[in-house]
Amino acid sequence: MTLAVCAIEPVWRLSGRINDGDFGARLVEGNGLKLVWAPAGPGWPLQIGGEREDRMMVWAEAVRRCRHLKEDGLTLDDSPRDIWRLPTVEEAVRSMARHGQNAGGVWDAQSALASYRIKPDKETPLWNPHSMVIYWWTGTEVDEE
Repeated sequence: MTLAVCAIEPVWRLSGRINDGDFGARLVEGNGLKLVWAPAGPGWPLQIGGEREDRMMVWAEAVRRCRHLKEDGLTLDDSPRDIWRLPTVEEAVRSMARHGQNAGGVWDAQSALASYRIKPDKETPLWNPHSMVIYWWTGTEVDEE
């Protein structure tokens, strides 16, 4: 009985996730932001050219890939292009959505906590709902290390 009761919310949430199947470059607007997020490819964690990579992507590699992404966001150059970058923590929090609506995220840098008007979910355009990835690296550094 306890298992059934505890499973209701996750099952309901997963069944209602939005997946429009568009993993290309996306303009995300709302909550005071207007950002283009790179398409699925080498800039996304655990993916190279659309195929699963066997190792976890560390932060320094995510930064490097963003710097080397060509304009199409799908291919890496040998030298830095500096067209793409990782979002800041605040930008990532303010970009989250649920059911196609901005979640109203606010980042409190002092406490390092995010709060949302609507609980965000793993939906397009920022997420591939079927991916095992449950986090995004950001360009915000905590310290020098």
